[in-house]
Amino acid sequence: MRRWKLSIGLTFALAMFAATTSMTAPHAAAQTETILHSFGSPRLDGQRPTPGLAVDASGNVYGTTFFGGAYGYGMLFELTPAVGGGYAEKVIHSFNFNHTDGIYPAAGVILDAAGNLYGTASQGGANGYGAVFEFSPHAGGSWAGKSLYSFRALPDGENPYCGLTFDAAGNLYGTTAYGGIHGANGGTVFKLTPSAGGPWTKKTLYSFTYGGTDGYYSLAGVIFDASGNIYGTTTNGGLYRDGIAFELTPASTGEWPETILHNFGNGTDGQNPAGPLIFDGSGNLYGGALNGGANTLGMVFELSPVAGGGWNENVVYTFSGATDGNDPGTGGLIFDGAGNLYGTTGGGGPSTGGTLFKLTPAGGGTWTLSNLWGFGASGDGNGAQGVTVDASGNFYGTTVVGGAHNLGTVFEVTP
Repeated sequence: MRRWKLSIGLTFALAMFAATTSMTAPHAAAQTETILHSFGSPRLDGQRPTPGLAVDASGNVYGTTFFGGAYGYGMLFELTPAVGGGYAEKVIHSFNFNHTDGIYPAAGVILDAAGNLYGTASQGGANGYGAVFEFSPHAGGSWAGKSLYSFRALPDGENPYCGLTFDAAGNLYGTTAYGGIHGANGGTVFKLTPSAGGPWTKKTLYSFTYGGTDGYYSLAGVIFDASGNIYGTTTNGGLYRDGIAFELTPASTGEWPETILHNFGNGTDGQNPAGPLIFDGSGNLYGGALNGGANTLGMVFELSPVAGGGWNENVVYTFSGATDGNDPGTGGLIFDGAGNLYGTTGGGGPSTGGTLFKLTPAGGGTWTLSNLWGFGASGDGNGAQGVTVDASGNFYGTTVVGGAHNLGTVFEVTP
């Protein structure tokens, strides 16, 4: 079992907030923040929540923590609006080294139409290399969990750090940071297909090559276009060794050949994209790079398809590390109906604990950034990790540390 990969998988998440401090600073007057939960109390509570929350129609919030829980290997939680205000935490499941559902979940969960939760555990499972799990609600408030797939030793993929994505047929897709047919350190894109009343079937769609120009070490989930092509990022590899954006296209042979849309790391370009991509209505892709850019502190990019083939990159915004923050991209980006982009930075900002930012198109390919919240003030979270928005326009997210016990928070920012 490759338990030594724990520290490697956390490198990008932990580096973002390592230098943060707690200080009081002004926030944008139009926004209010509510800490829905501070992790770490009581002792069996979770620690270090992961990016990627799910919010259901009743306003319940679901997510995972990398550490903590009854056994110390992370947990799956629910936050429910309480009568009279506030949120009540419920531990749905504490991950256990001796169970097949995996340990150390590194990403959040997604909901299906029936209210079932799906996610990944970066290690553990039946074979020690990570697992995909499902938890289903039962009458009376209980939940039943099961492992959909446990990753095996080579040539299978190993150690999924990503969130999952459904297609229209109910298949699940994701990535592994390691494993595949080219060796231990490449990583894969995989598909899980349900069968009626039976187990799920796993297929490796693509294996990355460690040290190769096709990219390797993917931390993010994938997305689809209307034709069923898959898009994603790798944090390393490619022509300049600083990551790529890729497309996988289904072929009649059953293979999924890769097209590299962009090689990161050339000159003042961004480096190390670690979050998922997102489409706008015109077919352009957007994402964040943790490092690089003109100030070496990360950037938000746009990739636009070119007539006749290929993609062009446009730098949407380069972060300076001052009040605008630094290290964007772990949690991905979201759009609103007006075409504005929202995301978080893991560090910097007015209180040095990261920011929740808004990027507004200003014409001519330029964008204007405004901070909706600066994390890191006393009692606030530190190290923001992406946001989810509900039907009312409220933002929900996690910070990896900070809060009342300095072990992370779930927050809501209300416009």
